[in-house]
Order: sequence, then structure tokens, then C-alpha cells
Amino acid sequence: FHQWFSNFHGYASIIVCIFGISTNIFNISVLTRKDMRTPTNILLTWLAVADILTMVPYIPFAIHFYCPNTSPFETPEKYTYNWILYMIFVVNSAATTHTISNWLGVSLSVFRFMQMRSTSRGVLAKQRRLKHVKVITVVVYIFSIIVLIPNYLTNKIQSVQGPRNTTIYGLKDMTPKDPSTDKMALINTLLYAVVAKIVPCLLMSIFSVSLVYTIHYKNRHRMRRLVAAGKKSRAISKQTTTTRMLLVVIVLFLITELPQGILILVTAAIPQFHNNVYNLLGDLMDFIALLNNAINFVLYCSMSQQFRSRFIEMY
Repeated sequence: FHQWFSNFHGYASIIVCIFGISTNIFNISVLTRKDMRTPTNILLTWLAVADILTMVPYIPFAIHFYCPNTSPFETPEKYTYNWILYMIFVVNSAATTHTISNWLGVSLSVFRFMQMRSTSRGVLAKQRRLKHVKVITVVVYIFSIIVLIPNYLTNKIQSVQGPRNTTIYGLKDMTPKDPSTDKMALINTLLYAVVAKIVPCLLMSIFSVSLVYTIHYKNRHRMRRLVAAGKKSRAISKQTTTTRMLLVVIVLFLITELPQGILILVTAAIPQFHNNVYNLLGDLMDFIALLNNAINFVLYCSMSQQFRSRFIEMY
């Protein structure tokens, strides 16, 4: 499967990245309009920034290493020291931006849940929430960089002798070969899996379920009062639509990130699992993550009438 998928992984990834960068620029331009400035939209804006930061470095990486896809011994000139340094940069930046995206997803679910339960309304309450969400965004970006410092330090370059007296460079495998002896590698693997993948996915799941319950309870309560009064409220419909859209975004995070977190945990428990399974699924996991980065624009257009009208009005 790895050999088959790697033949077109690079070309497909470039298309997805170009589409995703363009649409995320659209997302930012629409969501930062003055009349669109809400706590939810600020988080979605910085989520779009993280997605762009994931995809921009990936394009030259995919072009160089995958177009066409060849082994290091067939094309040793692709695997120079400078290009492997760039590979390390792409690996580290992708780990960071995915961690940022996951914790922004947690922030989205928490903020929406609190907003649905809050009775505070008006300009002052909105300004207070805007201030809080900006602080949280800064904290998420800084926290994601700091927590991954051990991960940055473990990526090292190794070299082997290639054909025609060439030297082939590559990334040294720093996964734990034996969990009982490779303590530092084990700690780093567990830290990345738990903090960057598992914990944010679990928190998103908990708050998403709570959000669904809150929506169902409040809508049922309000519908009874509206039916009794013979009225219809657009506000409830709009609120529900926005929440459903955010839930779809969160579910896509769970589908993309949770399986990867579980696989990383398994690499810490089973020797050689990283080489025999995880590495061979790496291209597929990268491609699914890129799709998740690129698809939000489609969701916003299809599920939010407000976003759709603002986009049409601007473009």
C-alpha cells in the first residue's frame, strides 16, 4: 500500500495544498470583517493561519521528494544535507501547527459550550469574550511551541554511503526500540502522543457531546415556548446552524488526529511498530491531515448562510 500510494501522494498533496492555501486566505479575509468579528470567528481565523503554515512548507517538500517518488539510492542527489534539514523543518513545523490546530479545536468546543450556557448578552459581554479568546489564542500558539521542544531536539540527521561515491542523508529513527531502555525516546513519544493528539481529542469529544446535549435541551425548551406563543425565531436556527458547523469541524479533527495519536502510542509499546507500520502509513496520514486543513472553506460555504453571503459580496 505504501509503495502504491506514494506514487501519486506528492501530486495529490500539491493540489490539495494549493486549494487549501487559497481557500484559507478566503476564510481569513471573510472572518476578519468587522461585522463577522466574534469569538468563534477569531478562533476559526487563527485555525486558518495554522492550516496555511502547515501547507506552505509542504509544497516544495512534496515537489522535491515525491515528484516523482524515487528511493534514495536511485536519486541520491535528492537526499543532500540541506534538503534533509528542510525535511526536519517541515516535520517540526507540521507537528507544531497540528498541535496548535488541535488545541484551537478544543478552545472552539469549550467557548461554544460556555456561550450556549451563558446568560450574559450585550456589547460588554461580547468585548469581554473577544478579549478572552485573543489571550487563549496566544497561549495556544506559545504552549504548542514550548511543549514540542523535546520533539524538535530528537530529530537528528544520519548519513550512509550511496552509489557513485555519494553520501545519502536522512532522518535518524529516534523512536524507542526497547521501551525498557530507551527512556528519553519513550518519554518524548508519549508526550507528543498524549499532549498533542490524545488529550485534545478527548476534550473535544467531551465538550462536543455536552454541546449537543445543551443544544437539544435549550431548543426543545424554547420551541415549546415559541409554539405556545405562535412565534418563530430565526436566532435559534442561526445559532444551531453555527454550532452544527463547528461540530462538523471538530469531528473532522477527531477522525484525522485521534487514530494518529493511538498509532503513536502503539509505537511506544511495540518494538519495530514504527518501521513496520507507522512509517508505511505516514504518507496517508499526511494526506488526510492536509485534506482536513483544506476542507473548512467548503464547510463554511455549505453550512453558514452568513459566511456564504459575505464571501459572494466580497468576491
